[in-house]
Amino acid sequence: MGDSSTAGNGDYLPPTTPKLPIPGKRNILITSALPYVNNVPHLGNIIGSVLSADVFARYCRLRNYNAIYMCGTDEYGTATETKALEENSTPKQICDKYHAIHREVYKWFDISFDQFGRTSTPQQTEVCQAIFNKLWENNWLSENTMQQPYCDTCKKFLADRLVEGNCPTPGCNYDSARGDQCEKCGKLLNPTDLKDPRCKVCRNTPCIRDTDHLFLELPLLKDKLETYVNNMSVAGGWSQNAVHTTNAWLREGLKQRCITRDLKWGVPVPHEKYKEKVFYVWFDAPIGYVSITSCYTTEWEKWWKNPENVELYQFMGKDNVPFHTVIFPSTLLGTGENWTLMKTISVTEYLNYEAGKFSKSKGVGVFGNDAKDTNIPVEVWRYYLLTNRPEVSDTLFSWADLQAKLNSELLSNLGNFVNRVLSFIAKDPVSGYGSIIPNHEGAESHPLTKALGEKVGNYVEQYIEAMEKVKLKQGLKIAMSISGEGNGYLQESQFWKLYKEDKPSCSIVMSTAAGLVYLLACLLEPFMPSFSREVLKQLNFPPETQVSLADERGDIEKSKRPWHILPAGHKIGIPAPLFKELKDEEVEFYREKFAGSQADRNLKAEAEAKKITDQLNKAKISDANKKKERATKPSAAKSKGSASVEAEISISRLDIRVGLITRAQKHPDADSLYVEEIDVGEAQPRTVVSGLVNYIPLEEMQNRKVCVLCNLKPASMRGIKSQAMVLAASSSDHTRVELVKPPKDAAIGERVTFPGFDGTPDDVLNPKKKVWETLLVDLHSNKELVACYKDLPFTTSAGVCKVASISEGSIR
Repeated sequence: MGDSSTAGNGDYLPPTTPKLPIPGKRNILITSALPYVNNVPHLGNIIGSVLSADVFARYCRLRNYNAIYMCGTDEYGTATETKALEENSTPKQICDKYHAIHREVYKWFDISFDQFGRTSTPQQTEVCQAIFNKLWENNWLSENTMQQPYCDTCKKFLADRLVEGNCPTPGCNYDSARGDQCEKCGKLLNPTDLKDPRCKVCRNTPCIRDTDHLFLELPLLKDKLETYVNNMSVAGGWSQNAVHTTNAWLREGLKQRCITRDLKWGVPVPHEKYKEKVFYVWFDAPIGYVSITSCYTTEWEKWWKNPENVELYQFMGKDNVPFHTVIFPSTLLGTGENWTLMKTISVTEYLNYEAGKFSKSKGVGVFGNDAKDTNIPVEVWRYYLLTNRPEVSDTLFSWADLQAKLNSELLSNLGNFVNRVLSFIAKDPVSGYGSIIPNHEGAESHPLTKALGEKVGNYVEQYIEAMEKVKLKQGLKIAMSISGEGNGYLQESQFWKLYKEDKPSCSIVMSTAAGLVYLLACLLEPFMPSFSREVLKQLNFPPETQVSLADERGDIEKSKRPWHILPAGHKIGIPAPLFKELKDEEVEFYREKFAGSQADRNLKAEAEAKKITDQLNKAKISDANKKKERATKPSAAKSKGSASVEAEISISRLDIRVGLITRAQKHPDADSLYVEEIDVGEAQPRTVVSGLVNYIPLEEMQNRKVCVLCNLKPASMRGIKSQAMVLAASSSDHTRVELVKPPKDAAIGERVTFPGFDGTPDDVLNPKKKVWETLLVDLHSNKELVACYKDLPFTTSAGVCKVASISEGSIR
């Protein structure tokens, strides 16, 4: 049941030679919705597309189908241009940055792409323009003048996403609807539909001007499209939400769809009249599946123009359905070429977060890098998301539910079964089997074992049936049922008694149970590959082992006789617990940590991080200039006795104290600032203004101890004088900021010290001497999350000061 190869560390590595369709085999082309590149993916994005597709791709490989999984970042369009404007960057820089972030998140989540590419490639331009030219030749495109918002301030036409306003849909009235779609009600819009429209960049009201554009004539393609939808939705077993959405579009009547935009960042339109325009992102984005495949192999047409031999499976969230069931297939049908059209579409509803909705734009929920930064293993995240997969209705992520599923299903059921079996086999020969799989002779006539084999065989058949229909949640549930059967089998057999009273029967039971352990590693590999790798390691199989459930290898039949799965005499490895309990205090910590808006992932966080970087660079330059000045003018330094003392910049000159925030509120005249009242051990609390709104929710600022720099010169910030500075750490990629936390029992007002530096702090730091700017270069959090000056910890009478999760971050 296993001989394919993976990477030595267990990670999936695509073959060095690209796969091509093989005559006589089942050839499956898998795609997931291309994640947009202007933000970090949250858990709702991950389960809605890439993780679901990964499970199916892994299942296909498990069955020895010839399958490839194509995905990548969607990089063109208004959102990228807008993000670049906001960050004073170029669209390419934005794409490079977030493509790398996406890649790292998916790598941590064990997503096994055969190719993870991007749409801003020469191949995308080539394929997209070729499809356009065919549509033009076949007269499926028309020219028309449309009214579009024009911003007199920005001096340009505003594409859909550059316009915001009130949603016109009755009963919605969402005040931040985009010009292409309302995020709240999901209605597709035109910018001119919005009430009270405003430019996203300058916030001024745009005027309406005429502009010429190209349109895809969907009404003329309706007959071709309906024939495809009617046939394939049945043959491919489309999910009901996909069928419902598609039929709604067809019933309402298809309309011309504009395919060009007045932008610079996109695929250029290969037409003289429209050469200053680019293709609308929803025309070119689905073509990205094709261009990414063309980056994978120059023989991409063997996958994409081979409907007789290739099945196309596509995974996405419900908001993407019409683009994949109406617009993209109409585009391909209009070329007149023999395209591989989608056979099966698997669509998820929304995964909501605790009391609200996941939102990239608002930063609500748990994001991919958040999951990575917790101590919860990836197999737990994958399991929870997949058991909670919103297949027919919206589902809810909650920390309490994650805890319950980990502790009761993974730990007490699955982990307990595997550990019980392997630990008993690993016992010394006096009380176990000395790590050797025992003989299973007589298993066929052992009633309890034979009955188990029949049950397991039925479960495996049900598992395959569910997975073939892309009912992933059901497939996972069935696999976990086998673990439950295994636990019941152990209890009913009372193997611990059999070992003393009937060793041959005990050997049958333990050999069978060990076979179930291997079978579970096989069935659960698509869902929790890291779990399967660890089980194989404990079973003492080489790292390159890949489990299999292929018909041609007899794996299905073997599963009905689990005592035959592992050969007698095989020596297992060292058993160890597979899962760790998630405790109440950890759940509460995560609930608080991710409560409210995770605004440290939005534009303002990036802007603040840039300020921090600029100040650090200035401090470094200042320090270098001082050293150079001292080296070239030694006599001048000696001639000024007091100046030489002043030049001795030491950490002891800072007055850092333990403070307690007694009150925090938003600054009345600045959206990004808090105003805090902080007790630092003086007669009156100090007023402090902090730029932390975009990083830390207001509720987390209340009644908490912080480290406060008390001897900076007071400064007025938007009309309020700030009398100190709260110290915080910023992550190296500038996506997170956390407060430096004194120990729980540290005394309010006590001074934070540094071993070996006992001097008296300045009353007020002289801004001209750059004391603070020089010292902050060496303030950081270390790998143990301790706040440090160089390698010296921030120290109080109750212990050292720390940060929650940012290691090797800069402190200011």
